[in-house]
Amino acid sequence: MVMSVLLNFIFPPPSSIFVSAMSVITFLILVKSGLSEIKGNHMNYSKFWNANSNTTPQNQIKLSSKAGMLLLYTPALLAGVASFWIFPHEGIRSTIFHAAITIHYLKRDFEVLFVHKYSGSMLLDSAFTITFSYFSSAATMIYAQHLTHELPEPSINLLYPGIVLFLVGIIGNFYHHYVLSKLRGKGEKEYKIPKGGFFNLVICPHYLFELIGWYGVSLICQTLYSFSFSIGSTFYLLGRSYATRKWYVSKFEDFPNGVKAIIPFVF
Repeated sequence: MVMSVLLNFIFPPPSSIFVSAMSVITFLILVKSGLSEIKGNHMNYSKFWNANSNTTPQNQIKLSSKAGMLLLYTPALLAGVASFWIFPHEGIRSTIFHAAITIHYLKRDFEVLFVHKYSGSMLLDSAFTITFSYFSSAATMIYAQHLTHELPEPSINLLYPGIVLFLVGIIGNFYHHYVLSKLRGKGEKEYKIPKGGFFNLVICPHYLFELIGWYGVSLICQTLYSFSFSIGSTFYLLGRSYATRKWYVSKFEDFPNGVKAIIPFVF
């Protein structure tokens, strides 16, 4: 019964054991990562780059944050670019998806180079772990979409609502990253409480719009893996935003109580 309802919204589950397994594995890893963030075991980037320094070997290799962030996003960007060549002419849905995944990671590299201001470092082993996660999820999503080629379309077409959500997400995410970049003057490294836009409601609106963008991608794809990734990412970013809000509360006595973590008025 449940599956018959789901098949109105998604393509049939893939025949590929690899993609099916990755749908489960990716979801579980992201959920576990979200719970780890809540417990204080953070992924070592951004303001948490040295959060686990007490358990980190002293000889651990560090990268500048800018170099680390470029390492994180560029392989996934290359996967998106390569998808146009590896799986060409597979229909309008696939072409739009390939464009969306490429634009998403191209925007991230652009922000690293021209928008964000960095003050910390990134551990090399953490960078490799996150890089592999981004690349494998992008590559698997691309392959999962390829497997839908020549399959009958879901009876409910979510492609165009997906495009709208993706555009809202990527524009909102970029805007709030831009707001963050303007908090620091030239040479400043200290953190400040962000204000403006959705920052007046939540401390991580960039995460909120990132999720909106990923759900847009899921509606464009309408595959089991894309929804698995987006739902798993929701759990991870809920945990990461919770930890971020907790960090701000600990650092700033005047942090406004009404500002939530990621969902306005709720969480």
